[in-house]
Amino acid sequence: MSNSNFTRRGVLKTGSIAGAGLALPTYLSAAAHSGFTNAPTGDTVTLGFNVPQSGPYADEGADELRAFELAVEHLNGQGDGGMMSTFSSKVLDGTGIMGKKVDFVTGDTQTKSDAARASAKSMIEKDGAIMISGGSSSGVAVAVQGLCQEAGVIFMAGLTHSNDTTGKDKKANGFRHFFNAYMSAAALAPVLEQLYGTDRRAYHLTADYTWGWTQEESIAAATEALGWDTVEKVRTPLAATDFSSYIAPVLNSGADVLVLNHYGGNMVNSLTNAVQFGLREKQANGKNFEIVVPLYSELMAKGAGRNIAGIVGSQNWDWKLENEKGDRYAGTNAFVKSFGEKYGFPPSQAAQTCYAQTLLYADAVTRAGSFNPCAVVEALEGFEFDGLGNGPTLYRAGDHQCFKDVVVVRGKENPENEFDLVEIVEVTPTEQVTYPVDHPMFSGGALGSCNPGA
Repeated sequence: MSNSNFTRRGVLKTGSIAGAGLALPTYLSAAAHSGFTNAPTGDTVTLGFNVPQSGPYADEGADELRAFELAVEHLNGQGDGGMMSTFSSKVLDGTGIMGKKVDFVTGDTQTKSDAARASAKSMIEKDGAIMISGGSSSGVAVAVQGLCQEAGVIFMAGLTHSNDTTGKDKKANGFRHFFNAYMSAAALAPVLEQLYGTDRRAYHLTADYTWGWTQEESIAAATEALGWDTVEKVRTPLAATDFSSYIAPVLNSGADVLVLNHYGGNMVNSLTNAVQFGLREKQANGKNFEIVVPLYSELMAKGAGRNIAGIVGSQNWDWKLENEKGDRYAGTNAFVKSFGEKYGFPPSQAAQTCYAQTLLYADAVTRAGSFNPCAVVEALEGFEFDGLGNGPTLYRAGDHQCFKDVVVVRGKENPENEFDLVEIVEVTPTEQVTYPVDHPMFSGGALGSCNPGA
């Protein structure tokens, strides 16, 4: 707890986005950036979308791919333009990127780091991809981000929540729009205190890889700062599908809260097992037993069904933000409309993140006047923008992490349909989830310099 920097009602904060003031586009000199990997020479430019099409996070990957395809359509002037019309930067005009039609290739990360690196490497070396995006695993994101740094291309991270992605493993060629484990904990702690009090005993089940480790560290520090005790921390294999043997010991542990640091199919299965073991009806220490899932999505809620009712967690974005705070979340409505008309259902947070990352890359290239990754880095560092569904947002120069509002959600007790399974409990302001670049949970790595490659 001594290094957590969490307080009873929030977090140590430094810096913020000043109101709705946005940075003006920075037009950089293309002449200063010549000679780089996969410089486009024809009338097209190729982007690489590397998503989990198999494995425990495949549902998230499928929605990411839908969003990527929609973003490419909009960049190429097809469809209604989506969030291009609400984006505060107005340089994208539907003629591709700098007049070049956008093409794309896809790969299957399999939610495995080695497979993801091999897929990204093929996209770069064989297909000429100049930017790689996607992924629903932080282990994958860290691996592919490192590869892109070595190859001299930009990595626009998809769904990656580990502190390490923009912490000890951050790279100059990589950028993350998604929030992180620290931010989830900072947003959740006040809500958990209000709902469950300060005298609690928590048992953690944690996916055994970089995301799980930092999620566990973050939520444990935040809840311990409230006064909670951490009874046990148990790691579970990412490939696990039956968590019964991990749930059984919780019953006699003295805990009255189970924290599931699981995502995707892992979370659906572990939550289902916990309900099957009767934890939702259990009393412990004179209190109702509670289950907390620090990070989950509408897609996971659908997989969990009735078991998600009442479960508190956090999200990077939710399609129902269109109903929140007037036009603060401008872009959400436009994106939901475009996505819904194309696919017949609302988009997930994974879809919104990948769509936004694609537009942000295209915008940075256009403002820079160059596809050179070093020009793109300059255009994105310190970039403040709005209109992509999250409210005013900053891409911090010191670590390439986005800072924006965080959504705290809870599973609905009586959902109206299969696409409306969670309710927004609170939208936590950016200031409450902002931390210094040198925060202990993010130390150990250096951003380094951009690599243009060839």
